[in-house]
Amino acid sequence: MVVFHSDLDNTLIYSYKRDIGPAKKCVEIYQGREVSFMTDKTMRLLEQIVKQVEFVPTTTRMVEQYERIHFPTGVPHYALTCNGGVLLVDGKRDDAWYRESKEVVLDGRSEMIKAIELLEADENRCLDIRWIEELFVFTKSEKPELTCAYLRETLDTNLVDVMTTGIKVYVVPKHLDKGTAVLRLKKRIHPEYVIAAGDSPFDVPMLAAADLAILPQTLEENYVFAGNKIVIEKGRIYSEGLLEHLNGMKFCDRYLL
Repeated sequence: MVVFHSDLDNTLIYSYKRDIGPAKKCVEIYQGREVSFMTDKTMRLLEQIVKQVEFVPTTTRMVEQYERIHFPTGVPHYALTCNGGVLLVDGKRDDAWYRESKEVVLDGRSEMIKAIELLEADENRCLDIRWIEELFVFTKSEKPELTCAYLRETLDTNLVDVMTTGIKVYVVPKHLDKGTAVLRLKKRIHPEYVIAAGDSPFDVPMLAAADLAILPQTLEENYVFAGNKIVIEKGRIYSEGLLEHLNGMKFCDRYLL
């Protein structure tokens, strides 16, 4: 079995704010608005690749956010949400996986509680504070770099990571990452080969844990990847580039060069 772990936002799907051309279809509706899209080409390529590999969406999205996405290929057999903390099997939560995730984050629990207290007093915060599944803390800040700098100065960064994407701010326990989730699922389903694709710092552990990483040039410029990798050059739509590479590979019991 070959497993393909893929991030979603800006990897396979794109916000309405991103220009991906007119040949696209809506894959997510929120509060009556079309908010996320796939290019037509991405849809066609994804439909082809899922016939050859086990496609596992691997996202920081909450379960409710993930469930808003309608894949052209139907509901994936496995999906990892909440940065790998929640596993869905045929769309249903795996309780044993979640219990194990709660144990994984236990060392960072006190720091997350402290982070919530700090964020409550942060004048730059512009969204309510959310302790997602009691796994990690999320909010938004009008000055995310300042908010994150203060959190890093105050929290024990041996136990938690403080991260930002845009105005979003996250406090995440050290062992709640997509790479750990990839290894946990690998122990369960025993794939012969693991491929991963992603575009953000949240995806770096997942890319490092895979046998083959597919990443955009912008991510490679900021991180070192020692293993096998395919870099999608700037100027291309990343989702199309990575799926073209996948569809050009030969698969049997394991990936063949």
